[in-house]
Amino acid sequence: MSPTRKALPFAAVALLAGLVSCTPTGGGGPALPPLDATLSGQEARLLFGAERAPSGGAAEVIGFYSRGCLAGAEELPETGPTWQAMRLSRNRNWGHPVLVDYVQQLSARVAAQTSWNGLYVGDMQQPRGGPMLTGHVSHQSGLDVDIWMLPPGRLDLTPAERESLSSISTRSARGARVGENWTAEHMEVMRMAASDPRVARIFVFTGAKVWMCENATGDRSWLRTIRPANGHHYHFHVRLHCPPGARDCEAQDPPPPGDGCDEARARAAAILNPPPPDPDYVPPPPRGPMTLADLPRQCAALLSDG
Repeated sequence: MSPTRKALPFAAVALLAGLVSCTPTGGGGPALPPLDATLSGQEARLLFGAERAPSGGAAEVIGFYSRGCLAGAEELPETGPTWQAMRLSRNRNWGHPVLVDYVQQLSARVAAQTSWNGLYVGDMQQPRGGPMLTGHVSHQSGLDVDIWMLPPGRLDLTPAERESLSSISTRSARGARVGENWTAEHMEVMRMAASDPRVARIFVFTGAKVWMCENATGDRSWLRTIRPANGHHYHFHVRLHCPPGARDCEAQDPPPPGDGCDEARARAAAILNPPPPDPDYVPPPPRGPMTLADLPRQCAALLSDG
């Protein structure tokens, strides 16, 4: 891998790599011949985790949030008037331009309408998306961002401080309830985040969803976008819709009808009183690491070595 090589435009890299022909497919896109067998079996997280800069060309979301990659990524500046990107050593403050714009706009609204100074922004994507070396299953295609639960005390943190500072947990009772660090302004921040029409879903721990269901007043339509998920108590996870015209982007299914509050309450009850284990349950075999062959075929062309 040559992470310092100057990136070529996406189409040029694809043609040089021999991975994309000029023959149209039935859907109007390029025909893709089989990957080289040696390349296709390589672990995708090692390949994409080694990339330090984005590919050239126009921004393109490729594939699904948990099985995709990103061409022409834009970097969220490390510091702005109402945000700071955290854990800079991870090099994960990249995304599709619509995601970068979303983060900047949301942080400005939060700073203007709450007591928070803005947002501490956690992981977005790697420079070319794809599976990450550590952590997330998603955050691959340029449309995911984690927002810390910690209200920013300062927006002039040094790089070293951004590595050592930790967010706060806002849960209790294994996630069935909110904890002492949770405040009404956490709900207000998430209401702002969920009210943007670009948002497909927001993932947060179960107790937070239940608390918001019990305390939200006025227009409650945004609650449908908030979905309970394991973890997600140090941060909440925003996922955007596919951008207009992104023909290679695989969309997230819409959430079920309704506000989802009954389902969240049932989930919280199951956390507090888990059912007895099923003696006949056989866990599925562990999944091996995702290889390059598991990703959309366009992703191979984004690697700097082709």
